Amino acid sequence: MTIISAPSALALWLGRAGLLPFLAGAALAWWARADGSPGLAAHAAQALLAYGAVIVSFLGGLHWGLAMRQAAPQASLLGWGVVPSLLAWPALLLPPAQGLLLLAASLWLCFAVDRRVLKAQGASAWLGLRLQLTLVASLCCGLGSAVMWA
Repeated sequence: MTIISAPSALALWLGRAGLLPFLAGAALAWWARADGSPGLAAHAAQALLAYGAVIVSFLGGLHWGLAMRQAAPQASLLGWGVVPSLLAWPALLLPPAQGLLLLAASLWLCFAVDRRVLKAQGASAWLGLRLQLTLVASLCCGLGSAVMWA
């Protein structure tokens, strides 16, 4: 097994920068609802939902990347690689309040799987970053959902 190095400073910066749409979407939805602009709140929640679905789908691609490093790719890596997209797509078809909850749960499911897989693939050094990103992204999805329930 090849050990994969810890995330570089650039990877840390880019990963955290990828949280900006989550933070902006949740903040705008909350602010718009508090300001009495439900239409803007709904638009912000829909944008948050769309970005969240893209990110959940992206998490599946990680497994295909790991599989491509192998001479005989593990079927489990290839199989799991499509599951996040199959979770994200129906989230887009739900109202934002429910879709954002599905995405928050999907982010944690992906983290749980990645925790096991990254350790097995020698990439456990990335788990700290994955935990940070999952925590912030799922909290933003939860806040966006709560705003839409209000």
